Order: sequence, then structure tokens, then C-alpha cells
Amino acid sequence: LKDQFDNLDKHTQWGIDFLEKYAKFVKERIEIEQNYAKQLRNLVKKYCPKRSPKEEEPRFTSCIAFFNILNELNDYAGQREVVAEEMGHRVYGELMRYSHDLKTERKMHLQEGRKAQQYLDMCWKQMDNSKKKFERECREAEKAQQSYERLDNDTNATKADVEKAKQQLNLRTHMADENKNEYAAQLQNFNGEQHKHYYIVIPQIYKQLQEMDERRTIKLSECYKGFADSERKVIPIISKCLEGMILAAKSVDEHRDSQLVIDCFKSGFEPPGDFPFEDYSQNIYRTISDGTISTPKQEGMRIDSKTTVGKAKGKLWLFGKKPKGPALEDFSHLPPEQRRKKLQQRIDELNRELQKETDQKDALIKMKDVYEKNPQMGDPGSLQPKLTETMSNMDRLRMEIHKNEAWLSEVEGKVAARSDRRHSSDINHLVTQGRESPEGSYTDDANQEVRGPPQQHAHPNEFDDEFDDDDPLPAIGHCKAIYPFDGHNEGTLAMKEGEILYVIEEDKGDGWTRARRHNGEEGYVPTSYIDVTLEKNSKGA
Repeated sequence: LKDQFDNLDKHTQWGIDFLEKYAKFVKERIEIEQNYAKQLRNLVKKYCPKRSPKEEEPRFTSCIAFFNILNELNDYAGQREVVAEEMGHRVYGELMRYSHDLKTERKMHLQEGRKAQQYLDMCWKQMDNSKKKFERECREAEKAQQSYERLDNDTNATKADVEKAKQQLNLRTHMADENKNEYAAQLQNFNGEQHKHYYIVIPQIYKQLQEMDERRTIKLSECYKGFADSERKVIPIISKCLEGMILAAKSVDEHRDSQLVIDCFKSGFEPPGDFPFEDYSQNIYRTISDGTISTPKQEGMRIDSKTTVGKAKGKLWLFGKKPKGPALEDFSHLPPEQRRKKLQQRIDELNRELQKETDQKDALIKMKDVYEKNPQMGDPGSLQPKLTETMSNMDRLRMEIHKNEAWLSEVEGKVAARSDRRHSSDINHLVTQGRESPEGSYTDDANQEVRGPPQQHAHPNEFDDEFDDDDPLPAIGHCKAIYPFDGHNEGTLAMKEGEILYVIEEDKGDGWTRARRHNGEEGYVPTSYIDVTLEKNSKGA
């Protein structure tokens, strides 16, 4: 390939072009991966639920499984982004850097080859010039010799002309000898340079070009492998994402979803009772025998069918469309079962908030102790406002918990009473079936049905019901109010700062202590607002 410099020039240029072509292919593949990941994330964002209150969070296993699948798909999109990033850093970026270095190295080698060729051409021109000069001097010497011989043989020529011709011959002969020596030297030099060019310089340049081209091929091979490795690295994580989708699909439980529907719409109300028999034949048959169905009713006891049906319809909303009303704080607008659930959820949330405030108070107390022991770390007084605010929040939360627990007890009491009434109503229904005429009718209360005389049921819906004991509790100690307390809520006891009270029931962990004044007034006060002293033998009630 000593004479194929131009072809090698074209081949190396083709190699670089091919390298850049593959780099362009990788770039387009990266763009595809990025767009695919972006579209997947947009799809997940489109179908993911927006942040909603806890009561609106999905509870059905099919919904939870779908949202888990969306999360796994989001992770899968992240892995596509990892593939694009790995390809961009390991393949595309490396190819672009190597292409730049390859162009620089190729340019340097080609310049060396051209310089070597130019130097050889220059040596050939010098040799050729010396050759032509030697040839010209030889012709001039031959002409001088012919002129000398002609004058020497001419008898008419003078001696001076012959001598002059002889000197001219000697001069030309001498110049021809010098040009001959110069030509021989230039020829020898050119032959040496030509041998060096074709056997040393050019092979070395070609070898460098060959090594460069082989490195380019190796680099392409490494990039091919890196291209595949970028995809293979994320296959385990992608497999986990797919396994997560399969597990989400297996987690769907149709029985649990059905039970959730039942729990969600369970109202706790009783079904409507049986419609009473209305005898319209009493005006026709005045004479009543022993086999009649029922006895005629008094005018006051006559049932208006329109009124009865209207009342029945008013009660049927429990199983149809529920009338809408404003949401109340105690959830009294909800059916008993749903109200109990809502109250229980609120109590749990308040307990969690109370626990957070308690942890914050403990942390502030510890920090205050550290500041008192090491004043250089901070001012203990700066923590007092935050500590007071935290204690106030704790008292507020405890009052809220106490209030909601009272409402919950009221609901549970109503549910238990309703269950007892249902059992009693079933028994009464069985007993009265053999009588002359049914006495049952709907009452104005849509939540209950009374057969016979209505019975009064007590509902424990006030804090004062807890203090209706026959004998007052004895005092087990006394306490002193550290802070004033208003006691606006039911069941609480207002107190002034410095007031002395009897303690009749210790704090059971809810942050409230039951106390009594000297005049016999009782109620709950915040434990953090008083200084309690328990006594074994204290003054009685």
C-alpha cells in the first residue's frame, strides 16, 4: 500500500463518518427513550388521584391495585430515563469525544505523510535538475571538442584560434565533470531518501493510521456493548416493576370490596315495619260475629290512609335518596353507624395530634433543662412561649377528644337501645298477631317505630349524666390552680388562679382530673393547669 496514500486518506475519513453516523443513531435512540419516559409519566399523572382528604382515599382493593400499578409504571418510566442517561453518558458522549480526538490524530498523520511526500518530491527535483545540467554540460563539452578538432585539422587556422578552442574544450570538460559529480551525489541522495520514504517513513505513517482505524473499530465494538449493557442493567428493576404489577393484580379481593361497600353504606336504621290492616268493611257489616277479623275502631283511632302512606314514604328515604342537610360538628346529620365511624376517625386523629403535641412538649422541656444547665447554648426563657402554646394546644385537643368521646358514647347507647327495641318489637309483634285488630302505627319520628304506648328511652348525651350518682365521691386529695380555666364546655369546671379544689378522681391518661369545689360543684379540669397533692386521709365529700 506504499502508493495508496490517497485511498487510505479516503478510508480513514469514511471510518470517522461511520462513527459519527452511529453516534447520531444513539442520539435519536436517547430522544426516543426520553420521550417514552415523559409520555409514561404524563400518563401516570393523568390517571393518578389528586390529593384528597383521608375520607376520600381509595379503599377498594381494585382501586388500590390500580394505583399500585401506576406507581410501578412510574418507576418503570424512571428506568427508561436511566437507560437514556446511561446511553448519553457512556455511549453518545464517549463517541463524540473520541470522534474529535480521532479527527485530530488523523489530520496529524496525514500531514506527516504529505510532508514526507513533499520532501521526496523536492529531492527528486534536485536530482533531476542536476541531471539536466550535467546533460547540458556534456553536450557543450562535445561541441567544444568538435570545434577544437576542426580548428586543429584546419591548416588555415591560426595557432591562437587553436589554443583558444583548446582552452574552451578544457573548460567545458571540467564543468561537465563537476556536474557529473553533482548529479551522482544528488542521485545517491535521492535514492537514499526514496528508500527511506518507502521503507521507513511511509510504513510508519501507515502503521499509525492502521492503529488509529483499529482503535476506532474497537471503540465501536465497546459502544455496541455499552449500548446493550445500558438496557440490560435496568432489566432486574424493570422485572421487579412488572412483578409489582402482578402482585397488585393478585391483591384484588372481591369479597373485601363487597364488605367495604356494606360498611360504607350501612346506616344502622331499622327497616320499616309492617303496614297495619285497615278494615273498611266495618260500615257495611254492622253485625259482628265472633269470626270477624277485627272490631270497629273509635273515630279517634281511625287511621287516615293518606297520612299513613305519607309517613311511610317519609321513612323510606333510608333506603332511597337521603335528604341533604348541612354537615354538623357532631355528625348528627348522618345515620348512626356512619356517625359512629366518623366520630371514631376524628377521635383517632385527635389522639395522634395530641401525641405529637406531647412529644413536642417533652422535647421543649428537655431543651429548656439543657439551656438551664448550659446558658451559653441558649436562653431558657425563649422557650416558654412555645411551651405555653403547646400546653394550650394539648388542653384544647383533650377537650375535643372528651367531647367527641361523649358523642360516641351517645351514639353507641342509641344503637344498643335500638337493638333492644328491635328485639322487644319482634316479640310484641309475635304476641299481637292473634288479637282482633293491630294497634301498631308509625310515629312522627322517622328513626323508630313504636307498637302500643310509646316508651321513654334515656339517651346519655350530656356530661352531667356522669355526675348523677346517688352518693358523691370522696376526696382523695386536693389541688391548686396554677392557671385560670374558663370551663365553657359541658362537664368542665371553671377555676381561678390559686383556687383550692378537692380531687375526687385522678387523671386516667386523657389529661383531665375530676375535682370538686367546697360548695359541691364538680367537673373536669386540665391536669396541666393544677398542682395535685394526693392524701391518704383527706377531708370527705
